[in-house]
Parts: sequence; C-alpha cells; structure tokens
Amino acid sequence: MTDITLYEHPLSPYAQKCKISLREKGITFETKMPDAVGTGLAGGEFREASPRIEVPALIHGGVTIFDSTIILEYIEETWPTPPMLPESPIARARARMIEDIMDTHYEAITWALGEIHFFKRATGADADRLTAAAGEQLAQAHAWLNRKLVDAQWFNGKHFGWADLSVAPFINGAASFGFSPDKGSNLATWLERANARPSVATTQEQAMASLGDMAQVGDLISSGVFKRQYRDHRLEWMVRSGGLNIVAEGIKSDTIRFVWPFS
Repeated sequence: MTDITLYEHPLSPYAQKCKISLREKGITFETKMPDAVGTGLAGGEFREASPRIEVPALIHGGVTIFDSTIILEYIEETWPTPPMLPESPIARARARMIEDIMDTHYEAITWALGEIHFFKRATGADADRLTAAAGEQLAQAHAWLNRKLVDAQWFNGKHFGWADLSVAPFINGAASFGFSPDKGSNLATWLERANARPSVATTQEQAMASLGDMAQVGDLISSGVFKRQYRDHRLEWMVRSGGLNIVAEGIKSDTIRFVWPFS
C-alpha cells in the first residue's frame, strides 16, 4: 500500500513526466484517472487537489499538489536521490528552459493534432491544412532540440534527468501522429536511448495501451458531453495556425472550456 497517488491520464505528457521521475527514483505510487477526466466535470479529491480540473495532481499523505512542474519540484525535493536536476545552476536553468519549451510551444502542437485527429474538430481540407502546419512547426522544434544534443548524450548533460523526462513524452506523442524525428539525427538516436529506459518504456506502453479509448471521443465532443480545455499556448496555436474558426465554433457549441473561475 502506498500513500502516493497520482491522478493522471496515460496520454497526458504532463502526467508522464511525473511518472518517469517517480520511476527513475524507485518511488512506489498509485495512479488513478479522475471520473469524467478532461471534461471539467470531475469532482471528489481530484477536484480539491487540482483547481484547474486537469491532470496531473499528486496526493502524498495529506499534501495535494497540481501542475506538473511543481509536482516534479516536490518529487525532487522530497526524494533527492537519484537527482533528476544537474548539479550546476546553469545546467539546471537549461534543463528548466527545455521543459518550458516542451510544456508550452511543443505541447500546443501535439495537443492540436489530438483536437484534429481524436476529437474531429476539423475534417477534410481543414484537417489537412492544420496537420501540415503542425508538421512544419514540429520540424522546426525538432531542429532546435537536435542542436541541443550536438555535444551531449542527454539533454540533461552527462546523465538522463529532468530535461530528458520533460522531452520524451512529447516526442513520443508527436511520433504517434506520424511526426518522428528524422532518422539518424541526434534527436532520433537520443529517443532510442530514452525509450530503452524502463521508466520511459513503461510510461510509453501505458500511453499506447490507452489509445483505443480515444476512438469514441469525437462523438463525445459533438454530443456536448466532453468539453476540452483551451488555455494560453493551446489557444494561441489555434489562432495563429488558422484554427480561429474552430475556437469560435467550440465557444458557440459549448464544447470547449476555460479554467477561470475556479469552483
């Protein structure tokens, strides 16, 4: 029996980051999916722990924490061995900056691909156009990441750590939509090394096993049962990438939601 519970969805890269960190440190934990996950209707202790009503949320005894970065910080400070952050302040700052890019700019692209291909927000030519835009942006992101690996085996430096576990879930997510790193690139060989680690492999296996559950989510959106959360970087992506009509239609049909106000 463990006193650590992580509320998650296996496909959430934010939750995956936390699971990889816990597994790297050998920490035993339980995972739960909130009732009505992703709809904004979840309740109970998950809603108390996560005022944004989004995964992940960590419950450790009487402590409740939301936001993947804050959870990673808590894990690192509570169970410091083995460390996920590198030693020097400069290297730590670099790891955190890579995490921030993945959490915001990169996630917005893979999230949008989910909106198109899982949730059927766009079809036909519109879907093709937005998918092409996503592909172009992912290629640019992969080039940026590739340069970070010119003189290093890991994004974290000499050892796998914070920066790597912050990148792997997102790259694997993009690959599931057909946008893998270029074969033979620094990023592709790094991904092979990362996915060979038990912590990443187990997390990725759980993600892929949950893909079958996504087949019917488009119907849930159209019925109004499921309301996807649009906020900050995600909303920006839709606006600047030609999906403003999707946002307008989602607001009109009440199939998207925003965080505020807390309830």
